[in-house]
Amino acid sequence: MNTQADAVPGSGAEPQAVAPAAMAATRPLYWSVRRELWENRSIHIAPLAVAAVFMLGFLISTIHLAEKVRAALALDAAQQQAHLARPYSVLAILLILNAFAVAVFYCLDALHGERRDRSILFWKSLPVSDLVTVLSKAAIPLVVLPLLTFAIIVATQLVMRVLSVAVLYANGLSSEPLRTQVPLLQMSLVLLYGLTVQALWYAPVYGWLLLVSAWARRSTFLWAVLPLLGICVVERIAFSTSHFASMLGHRLTGGFAGAFDGVKATNGVPIVSLTQLAPGKFLSGPGLWIGLVAAVALLLAAARLRRYREPN
Repeated sequence: MNTQADAVPGSGAEPQAVAPAAMAATRPLYWSVRRELWENRSIHIAPLAVAAVFMLGFLISTIHLAEKVRAALALDAAQQQAHLARPYSVLAILLILNAFAVAVFYCLDALHGERRDRSILFWKSLPVSDLVTVLSKAAIPLVVLPLLTFAIIVATQLVMRVLSVAVLYANGLSSEPLRTQVPLLQMSLVLLYGLTVQALWYAPVYGWLLLVSAWARRSTFLWAVLPLLGICVVERIAFSTSHFASMLGHRLTGGFAGAFDGVKATNGVPIVSLTQLAPGKFLSGPGLWIGLVAAVALLLAAARLRRYREPN
């Protein structure tokens, strides 16, 4: 039966023969990413813990929610938005900062940890290349953490909206100000865009941390930070300039300024409008593409280092 099916064109056997081959090319990367999720529970536990603590505080604050809404209604539209959307934007900022912190410490330990516990000997015995292993680890801060953070923020904000509406109705107030001043759909699109910007802009940072993790035998954090500080100090002493420090500062803080229009002019009002997004400006900036090229080079170097590094 199998021989006949393979011999007859258009019998349906050809797609079945091609599909496993196509899956086989991505299977090592897929299972390598799943391995990282199994071994690093902090990737999902940390954002869930932050969201849970924030929700506890938000639940307590709903006691005075009716008074806050009444006070906000006496303000102009911009100030209303600043007051009503603040809890939602604070939640997003906290979880975005948490994602960056988790990504930093994960990258520093990703390749160093397997040499420290000597598990690298087992993983190298499997038919998975060093490049695929490094790419699976890079996928955590570049893909997995942004998507997970987005899902947790959106789910938490929906719960906050439901609780807020229930409290307002219980106090005889309309939920119309929340609907108009806190548009969750637009805020979710802005959030997804912001997380994508963060992942792309910080790609060389994660690449550098993975390279240090593949090279350093101990104290990965110091090895990641001290050489950069040393370059800044030497440049300052030798040339009385701070170009390298400015470049580092721009890499850490300049991504969002180039991705949004009028970020500095919001005066504390959360960015909720899609008109404030500037993807063309962000994608046309040389800093993005220089950073992505540097990230690719750093990841390739990390894969090469992993190939020859021995357990600690």
